[in-house]
Amino acid sequence: MLNGATIVIMHETDTDIAELQALLDRSYEAAGEHLRSITTPDRRIAAAELGTLLSGVQVINLATVTASGEPRVSPVDGLFFRGRFHFGSSTTSQRYRNLRQRPQISAAHTRGEEIAVVVHGTAQLFALSDPAQRDFRAYCEEVYIPLYGEEWREFVSRDTMFFARIEPKQMFTFRMGAPRPVSEM
Repeated sequence: MLNGATIVIMHETDTDIAELQALLDRSYEAAGEHLRSITTPDRRIAAAELGTLLSGVQVINLATVTASGEPRVSPVDGLFFRGRFHFGSSTTSQRYRNLRQRPQISAAHTRGEEIAVVVHGTAQLFALSDPAQRDFRAYCEEVYIPLYGEEWREFVSRDTMFFARIEPKQMFTFRMGAPRPVSEM
C-alpha cells in the first residue's frame, strides 16, 4: 500500500494475455449448455483483467486424484503469474505423491458468488531454485517477503519444498455484477 492505495503489478505479457484469452474462448465454446447459461459473455472475465484481479496470494482449492481414482481437494496459496496459477507444497504431502503419478489437476478460486476462476489441466512440477524460474521466484519474493519477512527465504529453501504451474487445458471465469476498481479489491 502506498498512501492507502493498493499497488498492483501485472506480470502478464501481451502474448500471455492473447494466449489466455484464446484458451478462455475455446473453453467457453466447448462448455456444456448449463455452464454457458451461467457464464454468459457479459459475466465472463477477460484475460486482460485476470492479472490485476488475481494479484498476490489467492487461495485456490486444488483437486488431485489418488491411485484408486478418488478425488482429493485442499486449499493452497495460489499465485497467478504469466497467465497461469502456481502453487507450492511439500514433497512429504499426499498432494505431491498424487501429482508425481497423476499430474491431472483442477483448481478453483472463488469469492462468494461474486467471482470464480476454474482451471483444469496438468501440474508441471519444478524447483524454485531452477534458473528458468528466476522471474517467478522474484514474484514470490515480491509477494511473500512483505507478508512473512526474510524468514520466507529460509522456509522456501527447504529440500522438501516444491512448486507447480498448472498448464491449463480448460479455464472458465465468472463475475457477478460490474467490475470493481482495483483499489476496492
